[in-house]
Amino acid sequence: MLKDAQGLIVTTDSTQAIAAINRFSDQMLAYGKDAETAILEAIAADPTCALAHAYAAAYYLTQENRKAWQQALPYLQTAQQNCAKITKREYLYVQAISAWANQEIDVAIALHEQITDQFPRDLISVQQGQYHYFYTGNKDKLCKIAQKVLPSNPENHYLYGMVAFGLEQCHQLNAAEKIARQAIALNRYDAWAHHAIAHVMETQGRVDEGIAWMENFADTWENCNSMLYTHNWWHIALYYLDLKNYQKVLQLYDQHIWQRANKQSPKDQVGAISLLLRLELRGVNVGDRWQGISPYLYSRIDEHALPFQDLHYVYALTRAGHDDWVHQMLVSMQHHTFSINPFLRRSWLEVAIPAARGMFAHAKGDFRTTIAELQPVLSRLHEIGGSHAQRVLFRQIYQDALLTVQKESWVYAVS
Repeated sequence: MLKDAQGLIVTTDSTQAIAAINRFSDQMLAYGKDAETAILEAIAADPTCALAHAYAAAYYLTQENRKAWQQALPYLQTAQQNCAKITKREYLYVQAISAWANQEIDVAIALHEQITDQFPRDLISVQQGQYHYFYTGNKDKLCKIAQKVLPSNPENHYLYGMVAFGLEQCHQLNAAEKIARQAIALNRYDAWAHHAIAHVMETQGRVDEGIAWMENFADTWENCNSMLYTHNWWHIALYYLDLKNYQKVLQLYDQHIWQRANKQSPKDQVGAISLLLRLELRGVNVGDRWQGISPYLYSRIDEHALPFQDLHYVYALTRAGHDDWVHQMLVSMQHHTFSINPFLRRSWLEVAIPAARGMFAHAKGDFRTTIAELQPVLSRLHEIGGSHAQRVLFRQIYQDALLTVQKESWVYAVS
């Protein structure tokens, strides 16, 4: 047995496997583009290392699409087959990833909490715990799982960035900015800490400062994976949207968001969709950009990885003229609820599906149905995940529908 860079025991005698695991951990925490390569190198160095296989499975699960889920399964099975002599931490981690693969997110969360309680140097577990809290809308625990391990990880800029994002989601903006700046002082390349401050400045209306801040660090994002690269540029685009510089927003969309996206990545797709939708709410003609996205969305129709993603797909497919695909997807969402555990089922049935109908109605210009479907679920939209900055879009759609109906009623009344 050897120790990794976090000082945690890994069941392997291969120094090459440990070195590759360390690179993987760094890449995951940095949202780097070489995480997959690193963990496959670890497996090649020690094909019996259960933790390496579990890490590979986790990596593929984070991609949130069917193809990647299928890629995850052989690695997860190998991890489970090599559990006989592994450490308690490794065993708990394998179980957490198994629960994730089975969509037992509540079980996965409990296991990550247990790992971080007993092994607070395990920042991969912290990150994945935050990930699950993010997509189930529990901002308080998203923050706390990172805060509780601070004493065991002094001067760790990755953890500071995770804490900063949790604090921002809990509206503790000054504290979030302070610790994010500490992270960046330790490592200028901490793109997740840049991202946390982007949220703070946007929430506080510091638009010009936000543009200067993010553009100052944009050169450091070249080694990020496409998700964080495009997402950080998405935040810059939101600032220019606030300034009504719509040509600049379209330019950023074309150059840094959709052009640099992994076209098969749900997270990259969602960022592009949400930006086009925001532009249209401002009355901007986005040309044929909906048609540019829609061919990549057909495989999403029966996937249902995350309800937050599905709402975006419904809108994009409708705007691209694929009503038949959307009707198929809405039916598929209903069937999906029969296959998931109660922890997830309620949010799908009571929040996601009505919201999806509301998104479809708005995209079709049926604003009264938009209001009827979205109004009852507005207070619960956090349950489907996403950040404040991302979820505000759904409220903007509702308000747009409401204002349109009110104007129509007023015109009718005075005519």
